[in-house]
Amino acid sequence: MENYRITDPDDLGVRVIKFPALEAFDDALCHAYSTRFGGVSEGIYASMNLGFNRGDDPEKVRENYRRLFRNLSVPEGSAVFTKQTHSVNVIRVGASECGIGIEREVPYDEVDGLVTNECNVTLTVFTSDCVPVYLYDPKKRAIGLCHAGWRGTVGGIAKITVEKLAAEYGSDPADIIAVIGPSIGPECFEVGEEVAVVFDEAYGGAVTIRREGSKPHVDLWKANALSLAAAGVPEAQIYISGLCTMCEPALLFSHRATAGKRGSNAGFLMLRPQ
Repeated sequence: MENYRITDPDDLGVRVIKFPALEAFDDALCHAYSTRFGGVSEGIYASMNLGFNRGDDPEKVRENYRRLFRNLSVPEGSAVFTKQTHSVNVIRVGASECGIGIEREVPYDEVDGLVTNECNVTLTVFTSDCVPVYLYDPKKRAIGLCHAGWRGTVGGIAKITVEKLAAEYGSDPADIIAVIGPSIGPECFEVGEEVAVVFDEAYGGAVTIRREGSKPHVDLWKANALSLAAAGVPEAQIYISGLCTMCEPALLFSHRATAGKRGSNAGFLMLRPQ
């Protein structure tokens, strides 16, 4: 079974990526990862750009959100953004934070992960090669979503988000379902030796790929899986989508594939009312 699927377009052409490991809980959970399809943005942002900070027309970005949220059947004002700086900071949010990022300014700095146990609060992170990590605790009905760039991955933000769920809601890591979403894959993530050494130190050489005659590569998927396992999430409950953003430029925005001339993908996670 594939660890992801691409939905059929709706009447506006919106398509999203879903993960079967989370679809198994569709009665309790709404989740998605955006694609480039179904929006109104143009040029390098075509068409479902979800980043207000990329230089796109803000009204077009807002329309993209309206279309996407209609597709997902989530409340339009429910989104809560992070203010991503490749940190390892994770915060608790709830209904009072709904609308942050779209309807009002983000009031906090250096936040790359969010957790909640409240319904109709749509956790949102942005990635265009970095790793979105989705977490769901079906027993405590709590969720977490984080943005793991290479710095966040080295710092163990996936593990820290699991620990935040435990601290805030009493989650047992053994109950958590984790999905490592679309991002740059190990065959495409070429790094300098100085970055490879940092990963060697953090993960004991387990995620660094060295081949004679080429620069090192790093497996961010494996690194985040190891981080989740170190937090106590069972390996059998860690799912890697295996979808590389750089290999799919027609489907997804990739920072590296476009030398930064691009829009933003986004990951979403929300608890449904019971």
